Amino acid sequence: MGTGSLLAGPIQRDNLLEQVDFLRLEANQKLTADRAEKGQFFTPHKIAQFMARMFAERPSTLNILDAGAGVGSLSAALVAEACQWNPKPSTITITAYEIDPALTEYLHITLGYCREVCRQEDIRFEYEVIQDDFIRAAVDALGGSTLSSLRKSFNAAILNPPYRKINNASTTRRLLRKVGIETTNLYAAFLWLTIRLLEPNGELVAITPRSFCNGPYFLPFREVLLKTMFIKRIHVFDYRDRAFEEYNVLQENIILHAIKARQQEKVTISSSADPDDPFITVREVEYNQLIYPDDPNLFIHIVPDGLGQRIGRKARSLSVSLDELGITVSTGRVVDFRAANFLREKPDAETVPLIYPSNFSQGYIAWPNGQIKKPSAIRLAEETASLLVPSGWYVLVKRFSAKEEKKRVVAAICDPTRLNAEFIGIENHLNYYHQNGKGLSPLLAKGLAAFLNSTIVDEYFRQFSGHTQVNATDLRNLKYPSLPQLMAIGEKIGDKFPKQEEIDQIVLEILGMDTTNTDVKAKKKIEEALDILRALRVPRAQLNQRSALTLLALLDMKPDTDWSNASAPLRGITEMMDYFREHFGISYAPNTRETVRRFTVHQFVQMGLVIANPDDITRPVNSPKTKYQVAAGLLKVIRTYGTGEWDKNLRAYLKNAQELRRLREKEREMALIPVKLPDGREVGITAGGQNALIKQIIEEFCPRFTPGGLVIYVGDAGDKFRVYERDYLAQLGVIVDEHSKMPDVVVYFEAKKWLVVIEAVTSHGPIDIKRHNELKELFRGSQAPLVFVTAFPTRKVMKKYLQEIAWETEVWVAEAPTHLIHFNGERFLGPYDE
Repeated sequence: MGTGSLLAGPIQRDNLLEQVDFLRLEANQKLTADRAEKGQFFTPHKIAQFMARMFAERPSTLNILDAGAGVGSLSAALVAEACQWNPKPSTITITAYEIDPALTEYLHITLGYCREVCRQEDIRFEYEVIQDDFIRAAVDALGGSTLSSLRKSFNAAILNPPYRKINNASTTRRLLRKVGIETTNLYAAFLWLTIRLLEPNGELVAITPRSFCNGPYFLPFREVLLKTMFIKRIHVFDYRDRAFEEYNVLQENIILHAIKARQQEKVTISSSADPDDPFITVREVEYNQLIYPDDPNLFIHIVPDGLGQRIGRKARSLSVSLDELGITVSTGRVVDFRAANFLREKPDAETVPLIYPSNFSQGYIAWPNGQIKKPSAIRLAEETASLLVPSGWYVLVKRFSAKEEKKRVVAAICDPTRLNAEFIGIENHLNYYHQNGKGLSPLLAKGLAAFLNSTIVDEYFRQFSGHTQVNATDLRNLKYPSLPQLMAIGEKIGDKFPKQEEIDQIVLEILGMDTTNTDVKAKKKIEEALDILRALRVPRAQLNQRSALTLLALLDMKPDTDWSNASAPLRGITEMMDYFREHFGISYAPNTRETVRRFTVHQFVQMGLVIANPDDITRPVNSPKTKYQVAAGLLKVIRTYGTGEWDKNLRAYLKNAQELRRLREKEREMALIPVKLPDGREVGITAGGQNALIKQIIEEFCPRFTPGGLVIYVGDAGDKFRVYERDYLAQLGVIVDEHSKMPDVVVYFEAKKWLVVIEAVTSHGPIDIKRHNELKELFRGSQAPLVFVTAFPTRKVMKKYLQEIAWETEVWVAEAPTHLIHFNGERFLGPYDE
């Protein structure tokens, strides 16, 4: 397989996951063709590490089950994590199931790496790779077969199970029925069997689709899960396409942590934009807020923030069921490919209207719709009679909608006066509300459609729906206003459906729910801020709730503030986070302050949307006193959002934005520190922070220890690539991208043919083992041998980090510039052979 060439050095705990990830990438490249067919998507190491850190128990003997192990990323992550426990386990065993022979070769290599790491940590280690169908083996074990390969007991299971539907007539389905398991998807079968195999108090951590949280097909699984396991934590990703982005998987995933015990403590619900986002919201909820005690369907409600919780509480305060209203919801009967012989592109005397989701238009059904390519009619005949419903007032709801769409629940009124037909056909991608197979009263239909289109319903539905379907069962599970309330709402709805804000106001007012509807306004304001960021062409990584809240804080926008009243206060990061909590009910951990700066505000500054320290441009941007302010030009544009002037002003702003950024860059250049490079060139770096030390490195370290050397890279808090000789680095075999975590200075010492990599330390750490490995990986293509140097401003600062400095590196202290400290004694200032 050529895997030996992937090793950047000896396997250690700190580089184990990186090495295993090389195997994952290689396997992924080789097995792309049949991966989707098998439902096989390997776990990236950041997700694997995140999952491993969820385990709470610390058994002295850790017996791990990894079902559907792939290349072993999850097992490796748990081994690496267990090696850091205090106390560490004395013994680790892994039983890894993988049916694919091409993957078991990689799996043996990974678990061999794990054995070496455990040897270094004085942990006894055993592993077994079983090339077999996990479902068959687990069924044998649960059925008492003496031939089963599953003879061990497990107190830990870590899984990324395959995601694929199970055919009703398949061998898999027959095997599962032997042990009383009824489920429609492989991932639920893997989890169900794993739960059965776990010891009491054993822990399960798994990344799966969210779809098991609701819907009738997964009810048997939910019953077993909630009866057998205590859910300790659920982590949800805000975007469906990012957890397994490199595989182009569009699936809403969650990470589930559960313990095999019957207890009901608080449950932790956390969320992040994606696996790379360190900005995680964390909140604890009572168990009865996760699964409502009176819900026979046992839907699992995942609400990661207080704002959503308050909106959900409003929705749950309703108490009327569809049965009590005398209303039924059903799925459209016309499956177009089955009724193809009866469908017609255009209506005629022998046909009746056929309604598709594409007929939805401004809250009503628009038919016929000449802009759509679907058939517009179905022939009225004896064979189609059972597919049709009598003409009447119906409320239709789209059956499919994605998490990213503005609305998950989209309803429209079917007004029979607009169709002029005795019967209508409703296509299978729609649900429809009716009374005993016939239409509703006009006011009831209007009131019901308005309620379903309200923000309160949309937000509540998102809290339990884990897939793209809006099932009839989901709609039955909702609680509704009373019949008089629905009729009163209907009286406010005319022939033209109101805008969203007006719908919300009508619904909340009739229901007597907080007529100021602050929570609904807060939700809407966040969505509008995201809409503005999209219009400003902000990178995808910044299109998230965190960025929307940041923009709102910098504009002093509260839930009920009109965009025309936006302002531009000076705010620091902590002040912004306080603003999120105070006005939008969304709290983040205090230690995420740096994340807000690095992953949102920094990008806003780079785009020219926000100015750093306009009150004092000499203040370094990494100063704790740094303040930020929305640019004046952008503020003027944003004040027109939602008006007829917005589009015109936005186009003008985007056209001039580049010129404005250049102007601001010139202003900042006036406050730069001049630095003279060894070749005589002079550059300016941002004042403050560690850049004073970078100036000393270039002007004092380089002439003494790399005389004649070429400075080919200098990073800067204000400009990551202040000096960047891209072509020169490429000639040396080093290719980096803009997202690479670069060192502070890179020098090519031509006399020795060395590449000297230097980190400047003022507040962040030195080149420790982890950073040493990261830098070796970043520069792995270098034809020039590598030398690693950590630079400190003073001995006092150096003393704080002495225990962390990696062997085989150098240390330079600016206050004693003529001396160099070497860690490890074999040679003085030189590269080491790998």
